[in-house]
Order: sequence, then structure tokens, then C-alpha cells
Amino acid sequence: MAWIDHALWWHVYPLGFTDAPIREGDSRTGRGFDHLTSWLDYVQEIGLNGIALGPIFASKTHGYDTLDYLKIDPRLGDDAAFDRFLSECKKRGIRVLLDGVFSHVSTDFAPLRRELENPAADASGREFDIDMHAEGGPAPRVWEGHGELARFHHESAAAHERIAHVMRFWLERGIDGWRLDAAYSVPPSFWSDIIPALRRDFPEAFFFAEIIHGDYAAFVKDAGVDSATEYELWKAIYSSIEQKNLFELEWTLGRHNGFLEHFLPLTFVGNHDTSRIASVLGADGALTAHAILYTLGGTPALYYGDEQAFRGIKEERVGGDDDVRQAFPDSPSDFFGEGPAMREAIAGLIAVRRDAPWLVTSRTEVLDIANEKMTYRAHENGGERFLDVEITLENSPHATIREAGGEVLWSQPQL
Repeated sequence: MAWIDHALWWHVYPLGFTDAPIREGDSRTGRGFDHLTSWLDYVQEIGLNGIALGPIFASKTHGYDTLDYLKIDPRLGDDAAFDRFLSECKKRGIRVLLDGVFSHVSTDFAPLRRELENPAADASGREFDIDMHAEGGPAPRVWEGHGELARFHHESAAAHERIAHVMRFWLERGIDGWRLDAAYSVPPSFWSDIIPALRRDFPEAFFFAEIIHGDYAAFVKDAGVDSATEYELWKAIYSSIEQKNLFELEWTLGRHNGFLEHFLPLTFVGNHDTSRIASVLGADGALTAHAILYTLGGTPALYYGDEQAFRGIKEERVGGDDDVRQAFPDSPSDFFGEGPAMREAIAGLIAVRRDAPWLVTSRTEVLDIANEKMTYRAHENGGERFLDVEITLENSPHATIREAGGEVLWSQPQL
């Protein structure tokens, strides 16, 4: 098995984790990369062996408005702080992915400002997507209506060269791969032109694309990436529990089996762009969601803080993501309430996953189904091993995992 087949991710938004100030006037001071480094033993104790980082490059506010791809955001520290983090990860066998925000940049990105002063007459010569006929003179076209985010012109040689250089630069520094942010908004051919050369020189590197909707398998194939975020499964898991309609999950598990014929999906029940799962479902429902996540095929990612039953609601406004991108305290002893019990229960789920590594490519068969009850079998692809998972939503959500002989491997505690 390749290393990615054993990878269980902790997905971290570093600016939030370290309590960095996000916008002008923000009173937070931040604690930098060393604060994240101090939590690596905790990551291992949960049973995880990979960290998928959100943006770490110099940016104007939230990290997705990049100012310099080759510089660590000063709010997180400097190169030495990042190197300490990477070194400590390697000592522990923890893989590290970086967030590649290559769809767009800050409108204050220096190369963009220079190009706007004297844009090439022919679009093929422009690195950025510029409206040459905008009122007041040439202006950048923005990403999905966000006025502070300017799009690259991905058909240009200049954009290709810049992004290929950035990806190579950090792979040479020792990272293990890339999350390609908003990859769906970039032509698949852009990725398929860049990635083969990187694979040649970094054959173990892992590339996964953020895809929200559409034909996941086709995008993975056309772009030449390894994986894509399976938002369909995320939605079905939380919605089935919230609405007490497990038929939605049953339908999506059929889709999930189909995806596994083509690639290993990046699976999750929470991330930096969604409301905290415990806010949506309560702690018990969130734990049931994680039980489902860790007994399905794919490469699962745990959003930092979800293992402590963090709460937070995403809102569509400026700063509306802040509530789901919280800071971590000084040490695990600072957690309270449902948090420690949730962490212990999720660590138990991860232990089940570790003992059954074949689950990464497993297929799912629904054995019994009703609105509020389901039993499914996760069976080894091409083999005979299996686990049975019982889900009930009657009263309080609850999950039980049994081995092939019927012995209970994990039973959900009430939080």
C-alpha cells in the first residue's frame, strides 16, 4: 500500500488555530507556528498521521488573498518556525499538505498591480484575467463576486510558470503534497499540464482538488490529480442525521461506491468552510457522523476541534467564517465539557480504522434500512473481511461497529 492509503488527516486552519489577527483592527495577537508544533503529540495520540494545512503564505486577511507565495505569513512566524514544524512532523512520521490557492490572488498582489499598469494587448500575454474595457481603465476580473480576489488567466504561460514554480518550491522544502483550493474554477487542463513534471520528480507527492459539485471522477481523470473532496458524502451524512432520513445516506453510499472505482475520495464531515458538525447535529449526532466517516472507503480528514465538539456557525457576511476557525488553547488540559469525551470516542474510531487498513478501499453494502435505522456492511474490496455498522437515530443518534464474528469493536457513548 502507498503511504496515502494509511493517511488519516487532521485538517487545520493555521491562522485561526494560532489566534492570528485576520482583519485590520483585530485585537488578536497570535501565537505562530510554534503553537501548532506544540500540538503534534496530541495529533499522534488521537491516531492521526497527517496534517492538511490551510493557507500559510503571506496574505492580506484570511489567507485566501495571497500576497506572496514564497513567504510564510508573518502572523504565523517565519521560515525558521515553519522548518521547525516540518522537522517535528517528519520525526513523528506525520505527512504535511499545503493549501494551494491558485485560482486567485489578492487584488494587492504586486505582480498583478504591475501588470495593470501596462497590460499586454493580447490576452495570451497577460498572467491575470483583466477586463481591458472596464470603466476607469483595465481592471481585474474577480473570483465568484469577491471584489478583493483577482483571478489568474490560467491559459497564460506566465500563470503556468508561476504556479508550477510555487508548487515545486514547497515540495523541495519537504512537504508531501497539495490541496488545490477552488480547483473546480480552474480548467482541468491547467492541472494536467503542471502535475506530471512534479510527479516525475516527487513520485510520492499527493494532489487533491477541492470540488464542490459536478462529475468528480471526470475531473480527477482530466486534471490528473489523485483525489477530490467528496462534498456529496459530507452533505448526505449530516443531512440524513439531521432530518432523520437515512435513505439519503443509502443513495449517496451507492454514488460513493462508484467513485471508489475511479479514485480514493477525500472524505470529511467538517471543514473550514462549513458550520461545525456539533452545532448542526449536537455532540451525539456529530459523533455518529464521525462513526460513519471512519467506516467508509476513502481518505478521511478530521477538522481540528471537531474532536473536541467545537461549536460554530458559518454565516454569509464579512468575517462569517471566523466562528468555525477557532483558536486552540495552550494544552489539552484546557478543554472541558463534552470535549475530552468526544476526543476519546473519536480516538477509538480511529483505532478501529487503524486495525482495518483495508477500509480505505472498502465498498459499502446496505443490509437493512428505515428512516431512522440502518445497518451497512463495509467489506474489503476483493477480499473477505468486513465490518457491520448499525446506525439508529431513534431518541439520540447512536452507532455500533461490529467485526465479522459479531463482536462489538466500538459502541458510541452518550456525550
